[in-house]
Amino acid sequence: MRVEQPLTFRPLYMERVWGGRRLAEKFGRALPAGAPIGESWELVDRDDAQSVVENGPLAGKTLHELWTMLREPVFGRVADSPRFPLLAKILDARETLSVQVHPPANMAAKLNGEPKTEMWFLLDSEPGAELFAGFRRGTTRAEFELALKEGRAADLLHRLPVRAGDAIFIPSGRCHAIGAGCFIVEMQQNSDTTYRVFDWNRVGFDSKPRPLHLRESLLSIDFTDHEPTLAQREGESVVKCAYFKVEHWALDLARTDTSTGCAIFTVLSGALICGGLTFKVGDFFLLPATTTNRTLTPVQSSTSVLRTTL
Repeated sequence: MRVEQPLTFRPLYMERVWGGRRLAEKFGRALPAGAPIGESWELVDRDDAQSVVENGPLAGKTLHELWTMLREPVFGRVADSPRFPLLAKILDARETLSVQVHPPANMAAKLNGEPKTEMWFLLDSEPGAELFAGFRRGTTRAEFELALKEGRAADLLHRLPVRAGDAIFIPSGRCHAIGAGCFIVEMQQNSDTTYRVFDWNRVGFDSKPRPLHLRESLLSIDFTDHEPTLAQREGESVVKCAYFKVEHWALDLARTDTSTGCAIFTVLSGALICGGLTFKVGDFFLLPATTTNRTLTPVQSSTSVLRTTL
């Protein structure tokens, strides 16, 4: 069987206490009324969350059904796993997220969690926006534990000013937070395990402090991770790791994807046509492995995309 048309999926909107409304303001998305939407899950295959195809002959199929029933036509020859191994999101941080960590592989199973390595690409940022990643040089575990007790843990985190177009790699074990004003594309391992270390003394929707996970966090944090830098691009490559590769393509002219597997495209600016469909800024689509028309043709100047592959 061949799957010829690019696949689009219905986004799943997640209400978050730190979220905003930029998905509606910037992309014209129809969001739940009045809710602070912090995350849009664009591509997900989990027990409690499923992307559903919204176009073409496969409309109504879940991502998991594609993975289990049409793996090679859609995804190509890929390593076996129970579920599609990536999760793609947009994050809208109206407020700063909690200081948190995702467990590394050697610790996740012991904590009944899942490892999660991810990358962030800044779609937009407000003046003065920053990311928190790793620790200030010289910070020790003992100093951080004391700072946690004294409510000043964020003082020891490494801060990086950011603007649109910046990116950073966040491996499992890296203590991190997204600062207020950041609007981000996130590509990550298929995991939803997050341990909160510090939450700025904030309360949740129930007006109570959100739970922290101090034991799990301290077992997961890499305390040798001092002052990491933003991603340093090598040509079009933004981030490459064992789980995914993310590239930035500037589409001044039509360009053909020559891969033999699937590719996830995120439109960062402008608009383009692929497989007879038009995609605008903020759109995600999956180009199946067996699609023969793999050409992306810009229809606006300054069109650019992120291309993510397994």
